[in-house]
Amino acid sequence: MRYDPHQPYEVVRYRDELLPDNSVRRIYSNGVTEWRRRLPDGTVAWQDSRGQQGSDELLGEGIVKRIANGRVLYGKEQGYGRTAWIIDGRPTVTVNETSFGGRLGEVLAMIGLAGMMGAIVWPPLMLSPEEEEQLRAAAQQNLSSASSGVDSSTSGWDSDSDGGDSDFG
Repeated sequence: MRYDPHQPYEVVRYRDELLPDNSVRRIYSNGVTEWRRRLPDGTVAWQDSRGQQGSDELLGEGIVKRIANGRVLYGKEQGYGRTAWIIDGRPTVTVNETSFGGRLGEVLAMIGLAGMMGAIVWPPLMLSPEEEEQLRAAAQQNLSSASSGVDSSTSGWDSDSDGGDSDFG
């Protein structure tokens, strides 16, 4: 899907709080709260204050697969703590206010340099199982080449490949 510059997108900001049990409470500006826990396989299980639950998986190339109550949608990480989503046909960008990248993105936007962050690249509306598997394989290849002998088995929240600015963590 291509973004229509005449159609505004919604911006939903969020802040993450690391809890004593190593899970995360994510508080969104639209009033929704999520409780998130990273699983051993790297996916993130979550439930929210609306009674929804599901999982998030970083597929590769910045694509996040979200399963919410059995429904699949995709996000596309944009950098600067931003992730683009199409939620029920509405273009939405989530902004991580907890991360350095998210705060830097806000500063650039405030001083009129939002163009430095690049245009929004919207996620696919759907992917085939084969396309998802190709993205997973590419992500695994990138992880393997980047690790160069470093143990990447950590399950901490700070182990995201882009320094924790993603919407995935």
